[in-house]
Amino acid sequence: MAGCRTPFCKSGTAFKDMAPAALGALAVRELLSRAELRPREVEEVVFGTVIPSVLAPNLAREVGLGASLPATVPAYTVNRACASANQAITSAADAIARGHADVVVAGGAEVLSDIPILLGRRLRDRLLAASRARTPAQKLKAFAGFRPRELVPVTPAIAEPSTGETMGQSAERMAKENRIPREEQDRWALRSHQRAWQGSEDGRLTQEIAPLFMPPDYSQVVTRDNGIRADTSLEKLAALPPVFDRRFGSVTAGNSSPLTDGAAAVLLMSEEKARALGYEPLGFIRSWAYTALAPSAQLLQGPAYAVPTALDRAGVAMKDIDLWEMHEAFAAQVLSNLQALDSDDFARRELGRPHKVGILDEERINVMGGSIALGHPFGATGARLTTTLLNELRRRGGSLGLISVCAAGAMGFAMVIER
Repeated sequence: MAGCRTPFCKSGTAFKDMAPAALGALAVRELLSRAELRPREVEEVVFGTVIPSVLAPNLAREVGLGASLPATVPAYTVNRACASANQAITSAADAIARGHADVVVAGGAEVLSDIPILLGRRLRDRLLAASRARTPAQKLKAFAGFRPRELVPVTPAIAEPSTGETMGQSAERMAKENRIPREEQDRWALRSHQRAWQGSEDGRLTQEIAPLFMPPDYSQVVTRDNGIRADTSLEKLAALPPVFDRRFGSVTAGNSSPLTDGAAAVLLMSEEKARALGYEPLGFIRSWAYTALAPSAQLLQGPAYAVPTALDRAGVAMKDIDLWEMHEAFAAQVLSNLQALDSDDFARRELGRPHKVGILDEERINVMGGSIALGHPFGATGARLTTTLLNELRRRGGSLGLISVCAAGAMGFAMVIER
């Protein structure tokens, strides 16, 4: 397994005019180039995205064609909210384990700068009626009784359809219910930025990034993630107002991941194929687990349920893990999950276990920062976590790594990787 990604850029900045398929194709082309793998060896492409393009809904197919893979390589797109790239990776691993393929490219892409804006139902009905009309009189009739308020679009929102609660509101509620102080959330956010900056400056993070020469004249090149704040501090973070509960809240823009554009891809092979081609794999997938709970409960607490299952399936305990990459949707979410996994009461009450799962010391968690600093393109983050963890395990000579991701819909993901 090997990986590569584009820079992650805040929405509305460098990639605001890019298409997700173009970003994904860049990541795949660079991945194959670095691996020195001929495109014809790829047997399938699986990509994740959360907000698909109306014009190109099968992102994976467009990525494969854009990356100059043979037109005969099939492709499909998956959506498991923030764990979409993780779903792409495990779907690829399933295909390989079943003997249906030996070489699969998996990953994800998201351009949140360009999300579809929906028309109201009444206006849509009028437009559809007008499109079916055969005479000018029928077209005019479709707009009889039109009111200007019908022009108001449906505002996009990252909210749960079942509860109407946004992820930010859920994080705020988790902070209150789990008594996660504002100071701790800001401390984790500062830590994320500081470590991401260090990882970028010493080249560990930039090593996994494919530089992107910007169209139309390709004179400008983006080489780094642009959300990392080297100049932030606890004082600056403390000065930011709460976003989701302006009076009593603690979740701010500073201790949350920003809306982000980007793409990431990983290369998966069967062990036999890798050896036949002369590759030394970065690592092996040992186990994974998906979980879900009621969206009306603690929406982003899924990892606390997925991690113990993935560890059990791998036949290891938390103490055996060398490094842990946790997706940072919000600092409150990270700290809530750590709190739960380190709690005997949570283990007995929620997991049916006599003792807590346990956690690692912070020096082995998100050693080069996380999504708060690096950004979170919904469909791509899982592939970024996988690549970062594998590269750092190799550099440190580690053996076992853990990935955990919270996802909308109150879902969780965890994976154990072995070198």
